[in-house]
Amino acid sequence: MKKIFALLFMTSILFTSCSNDDDTDFDTIGSTFEITATFNAGNDYRIEAVVPNNIDVFDSDVALVYVLDPIQSNAAQADVWEPLPRTFFFDGGGFAQFQFNFIFDAQQNIASIDIFLESDDLAALAPDITDNQDFRIVIVPSSFAEDAKVDLKDFNAVQKALKLEY
Repeated sequence: MKKIFALLFMTSILFTSCSNDDDTDFDTIGSTFEITATFNAGNDYRIEAVVPNNIDVFDSDVALVYVLDPIQSNAAQADVWEPLPRTFFFDGGGFAQFQFNFIFDAQQNIASIDIFLESDDLAALAPDITDNQDFRIVIVPSSFAEDAKVDLKDFNAVQKALKLEY
């Protein structure tokens, strides 16, 4: 009886001491794509980025959207991606802000990101705010977005955690 008790005791210690906390997530798959867009009155200062067919999107997925910051990119001599929403404040009190909505229609199997530019004076915005803006869109499972030990505002951290290639 003592041998059986000792065996059960050792077995329970063995199973409870094992851990799978290796900080490697092999079942979270993220996908990314880029678009370049110009915002003007003709497109109502909004664009629709349709998720390419080669990216599988599920109802539970979320989108992370980043805009390329050319000033910081030039200073860093590397791409610097800022998360949306991104707000610009101007001398004199004006503002502009990039925002987005993630749209998923399971019945039609359509996923898109509606990126729009808001401002207190859209017509007065300079071309460096409205023209040829580069966006990087990352589609990730919601479990990654909710539980990630990663700063989702830092594209490089997201890219590293998901091992994204583009």
